Amino acid sequence: MLTQEELKEFENKLLDRRVQIERNLNGTELELEGMRNLDLNDEGDYAAASAETAVDSAILEQQRKELAEIDLALDKIKKGTYGICEMCEEPIGKARLEVKNFARFCITCREINEKEQQ
Repeated sequence: MLTQEELKEFENKLLDRRVQIERNLNGTELELEGMRNLDLNDEGDYAAASAETAVDSAILEQQRKELAEIDLALDKIKKGTYGICEMCEEPIGKARLEVKNFARFCITCREINEKEQQ
């Protein structure tokens, strides 16, 4: 199990990442809004803008998903269930949480979960 100090450390990392993502989302949405108002001169400009918008949209979607995972992890910290695998209910290794602060599954269950989704 994680100590109170470790929990606080993970909570701070999650909160910092949440602020960073919210900043990114706000900035990207403003950029997309600005692109919609651009006066595009030819098909090449339009194609380049469209490709960039598609990439930005994919990044936005990924960041929204990460934000939801972060909120879930922060909620688990409040409830005292952070760092517990959602499948087997065993502790998730600290090393795994260091790499992915919002991990919901231990390594073994994550692999099972990914195989089931394929």
